[in-house]
Formats: sequence, structure tokens, C-alpha cells
Amino acid sequence: MGAMKRGAGREHLALFQWRRACFTAFVAALLGCAEDEPVPDAQPPGRAELPIVDMSPSAQRPLLPVETPVVAAEPVPVSAPAPRPAPARGAAVVTDGDLAALRARRLVIPVAGVRAANLVGSFNDARGGRVHEALDIAAPRGTPVIAADEGTVLKLFTSRAGGLTIYVADRSRKFIYYYAHLDAYAPTLREGQAVAKGEQIGTVGTSGNAPPNTPHLHFAILRNDDMEKWWTGTPLDPYIILR
Repeated sequence: MGAMKRGAGREHLALFQWRRACFTAFVAALLGCAEDEPVPDAQPPGRAELPIVDMSPSAQRPLLPVETPVVAAEPVPVSAPAPRPAPARGAAVVTDGDLAALRARRLVIPVAGVRAANLVGSFNDARGGRVHEALDIAAPRGTPVIAADEGTVLKLFTSRAGGLTIYVADRSRKFIYYYAHLDAYAPTLREGQAVAKGEQIGTVGTSGNAPPNTPHLHFAILRNDDMEKWWTGTPLDPYIILR
């Protein structure tokens, strides 16, 4: 009985080996190679591989985000600052010597009864979209306005901004003293008239664009090389001269 089982096992093994050999030969025949030859690559040697082209809309978009190359910016050349031009109002540039000369004259405060300690600087204040460039001296309406320095009356002028105004040239004809917002001129004041330091030339008021409830004198000093253009000049701060 055992011999019969061993014989049947050998027959099954032989049958299995025979079937395997047939299957191997069949596969080898399909691939065109012998049983012991290696299976060739999918692409025969010497044959160019055809590219796979994707014509779908998504193929038109890059699979990875395109990086924009970083280009170093060229440094902007830093040029030296341009020299400040002479003021457009037509006067020479104010120098330290000009300030020293005015201080040496000991100008008087051009509103009677006002002391230097009562002055408040306002030269760089903003006024209606512009820089003030003058000194405001508050006083009751009708307070005498006096000449800060001796000189000659260049012009008596009425303007929308300054109201009743006086332009006086100093004796060196380098500076113009400007008095504005007057309530009235001195009765005898005339253009071309010489005035002495401390002489009354008008009264404090609110003419022009001054607030009607704030009488004051608008006093300016202008450096000017051309007295024929009495409306021009480079402003300098009267506060630093009168204090």
C-alpha cells in the first residue's frame, strides 16, 4: 500500500515538472528567446523611444510653480544734494553778517509799550498753507506803530492779505521793514519820506486777512538787493533780532 502511494507521488511530481517545462517553453516561444536567455528590455535595442505626449488641458499648466528668477537690483547712485537756490522772491541770501549788523543797530520793538519779554516767535508757523515768515505783535486796536529803525518809506500799499501796509528801506538799503494789518497810517506819512527810529508811522489794527477780534502788527524784515522791487526779499526772523 505504501509502495503504491510512493509511486503515485512520483507520477504527480513528474506531471508537475512536465507541465512547468511546457509552460516555460510556451512563455519563451512568445518572447522569442530560449528558456535560459534573459528576458529582453521592453524596448528593442537601437529603436528610439517615442515620447508620450499629453494633449489634455491640464498638460498646458506646469506641474510645479514657475519660480521667477531673482535679479539683484542695481544700487541707485546717491548724488550730493543740490545747492539751495537763491529765494524766488529775488533777494540775496541772508548771512551771519547781516544778522550781526541788524543786532548792532538795536532795533526798537515796533509797537509802543511792548517789551521784548512779551514777544512770541512765530516765524516758522503755518498760516493758510504757507509759512508765516514774520513776527506777530499783539496790542489793542489803535496802539501806535513805530519805526523799528531809521530809513525811507518805499511804499504805502493796500493788499488783500496785509491790508494797510508800509515798506521802509533801512539806511544801508539792504533791508526792508514791513508793517502790515494797520488800522491807519500816521496822518503825515508819505512815500519817499525819511523816518526816525521810534517815530510813529501808523496804528495797530486788523486790516487785510487778520482776524477781526485779534488786532496785531505783522512785522517782517526782508534782505533785498534791489529796492526798486520793494515787494521782494529774503525773510529773516525779527524775533531773533528784537530779543
